[in-house]
Amino acid sequence: VDALSAWFLVVLAAVAIPIAIYSIGYVRHPPLNERSLFIGLAFNVLMAAVELVLVADDVIAFLFAWELMTLATAALVATEHEINAVRGAAFLYLIMSHVGTGALMVAFFVLATAGQSIAFSTLLAGDVISGPARDVLFVLFFTGFGVKAGIIPLHIWLPEAHPAAPSNISALMSGVLIKTGIYGIVRFAAFGLGDPALWWGAVVLVVGGMSAVLGVLYALMQHDLKRLLAYHSIENIGIILLGVGAGMMALSGGHVALAAIGVAAGLYHVLNHAVFKALLFLGAGNLVVATGVRQIEAYGGLLRRMPWTGACFLIGAVAICGLPPFNGFASEWLVFQALLHGFDASSEVLVHFLFPVAGALLALTSGLACACFVKAFGTGFLALPRS
Repeated sequence: VDALSAWFLVVLAAVAIPIAIYSIGYVRHPPLNERSLFIGLAFNVLMAAVELVLVADDVIAFLFAWELMTLATAALVATEHEINAVRGAAFLYLIMSHVGTGALMVAFFVLATAGQSIAFSTLLAGDVISGPARDVLFVLFFTGFGVKAGIIPLHIWLPEAHPAAPSNISALMSGVLIKTGIYGIVRFAAFGLGDPALWWGAVVLVVGGMSAVLGVLYALMQHDLKRLLAYHSIENIGIILLGVGAGMMALSGGHVALAAIGVAAGLYHVLNHAVFKALLFLGAGNLVVATGVRQIEAYGGLLRRMPWTGACFLIGAVAICGLPPFNGFASEWLVFQALLHGFDASSEVLVHFLFPVAGALLALTSGLACACFVKAFGTGFLALPRS
């Protein structure tokens, strides 16, 4: 356990423990009440697998844990397997996950061959491989871990799997599972191959900006509450990558302090997003259990009938919009700081072009998120019941 894995273990604990407590009551409701033993066992297997991913110190242990995590998640997504859409979502998740795992296996085998070792302490020293091969490994690692993180255009499994899974598992997937992709990007793609090239950071920054804006635009068009929240997970992964990409570009230019701000902003948003997105998904689970539907237009006036759920959902909605004084504002503001100070400190033309664009996209994303959750909360909890 080092500082990076310890941080992600804290994120895991921060959401997994409340979700486990919530699940005790949630799985008593049909149709999950007859499958509570399976959910409990698979939940704990998934927790163990995520912990193993975060503490693995060699290639074999990591790939074993990574595959175990994938299979446990697919089993939980397919909990209501008698529904065709649920089976389809589980298969799509498996297919995309194994595409990503294939890229990771190729990258690890090339790196292990070059370093004559499978230990991360040797492989991630930064001097194992150089030249064009290093760039190829960056692309493979970024692609492989990007599938799990749900970056655009590798996101196609995410808006299908999150709604198909039980809401407590959706909260776990959005809060923790997709963050293992971010862990891999930071550990291996961004800094594990030596100091990042400038174009590596530019790629991460551009993909982050695309994921943030397109994720929130897709969310605005959704009528299914859980699909709406799933697309917001893509948006927030984009915000995290904006911070990480800014840090990579700063480090490539020799600005170590600015790089620390960018990476800290991204990692801080990992925790903040895990907390408020788990809160929102658990609130959505309450709504689905109480009403039997996921369509936002079928709700209305629920604040009077479900005041505690409404209050918690409102807190999560304000946080995800990046409004003070909640945690989403703090980490998004730190991303802005990394972009603003990085622009001032650098003389690179690429930085002077990309950083202002990234800042504008982040501002646009926050504004669109506000519009989306005004719709979601207002339609669902306020006014008169529609059905």
